[in-house]
Amino acid sequence: MTALTLRNARGEDVPVAEFSATEAKNSFGKVLDTAFSQGMVAITKRDRPTAVVLSLDAYQALLDAQAQPLDTLSHEFDALLQRMQGPAARDAMLDAFDASPDELGLAAVAAVKG
Repeated sequence: MTALTLRNARGEDVPVAEFSATEAKNSFGKVLDTAFSQGMVAITKRDRPTAVVLSLDAYQALLDAQAQPLDTLSHEFDALLQRMQGPAARDAMLDAFDASPDELGLAAVAAVKG
């Protein structure tokens, strides 16, 4: 059987301790201790991973990682929308619609440079 690896909170693939379902049933305290010390434990049935036991810290890290990008994007969107509502953004859009193709090209090159 190959060693099971799972991605940790830092995005690294790390080896995970494995317990058979029978071992987990008979030695659940050991499973919990291992999950607490290593972050996670795989439970296997017929030599195939079927479940994972996470420490509370590993579980919280998963929840935080899931919520953070959405919160960040929401704040960025709100800030962008607020900037788009101002008179400066309105004037810039009117200028863009009135610009010639050459002017738009020069503006694009200038934006890339800097």
